[in-house]
Amino acid sequence: MSSLEQLKSTGTVVVCDSGDFATIDKYKPQDATTNPSLILAASKKPEYASLIDAAVAKGKTQGKTVDDQVDAALDNLLVEFGKEILKIIPGKVSTEVDARFSFDTKASVDRALHIIKLYEEAGISKDRILIKIASTWEGIQAAHILQSQHGINCNLTLMFSLVQAIAAAEAGAFLISPFVGRILDWYKAAHKRDYTKEEDPGVKSVESIFNYYKKFGYKTIVMGASFRNIGEITELAGCDYLTISPGLLEDLYNSKDAVPKKLDSSTTSGLDISKRSYLKDEALFRFEFNEEAMAVEKLREGISKFAADAVTLKDILKQKVQA
Repeated sequence: MSSLEQLKSTGTVVVCDSGDFATIDKYKPQDATTNPSLILAASKKPEYASLIDAAVAKGKTQGKTVDDQVDAALDNLLVEFGKEILKIIPGKVSTEVDARFSFDTKASVDRALHIIKLYEEAGISKDRILIKIASTWEGIQAAHILQSQHGINCNLTLMFSLVQAIAAAEAGAFLISPFVGRILDWYKAAHKRDYTKEEDPGVKSVESIFNYYKKFGYKTIVMGASFRNIGEITELAGCDYLTISPGLLEDLYNSKDAVPKKLDSSTTSGLDISKRSYLKDEALFRFEFNEEAMAVEKLREGISKFAADAVTLKDILKQKVQA
């Protein structure tokens, strides 16, 4: 078997981290994740022009001002991509709330409800959608509201710490996306050294989250994300889900190297881990999260990057709205 098939055989669900339909179709993932950066990259390809045109046409009918029409066009574009991806995969697609709302619980909830409404108008059940929200305090609270009051499943993204992960599990989030490679990036830059796959700090972060969730019986799915190399992926074989970029999927697809199971929920009961709680204690959450410089810096950077790419995407849409 290929390394990719071996990875799947460990119980890990493989998810494609892409907005490119041909790529998704090739590797037969269960689910797919998107974000403004991926949609921006895909939207520059001529084969997706019809999706952009459809999103713009709808946006023009959904807002009075140009800015309103552009905002509507962006939401429509995310949904257009989601619709097409769902024709390829059997599972769920993640669609991201605008990163500008990462510190606004109400705005995040409202935008999520709007996205779900757009999907439902297109005949797609909310059961096939994950609303993707940054793992800020406000984002975690928004996920709690969406999950508990509206039955809308959430993917809490840009996760860099156990503090965020614990609060997300308490919020009942369907899934979390701890970012492995971005953690490694920070440590390599901060400590001016390389790391083996066994000591990779991003891998260790996901391991700690996985072990915590399994020991205390949380149902929230752990989906490792943002990988820099195959070693990070194979060291997490057995993790619930892993969302993998096309390039690394291709490497796994072409490799025959052994991929033994590394994470196992059956071994976590005896681990010496203390239970903690954050969901109802904002001050404690903010203090303990603030103590992790890497997490604070990478969360800020990630939100800014997603927001900037969304602005670039909206600039493209604005030109078409005004044309």
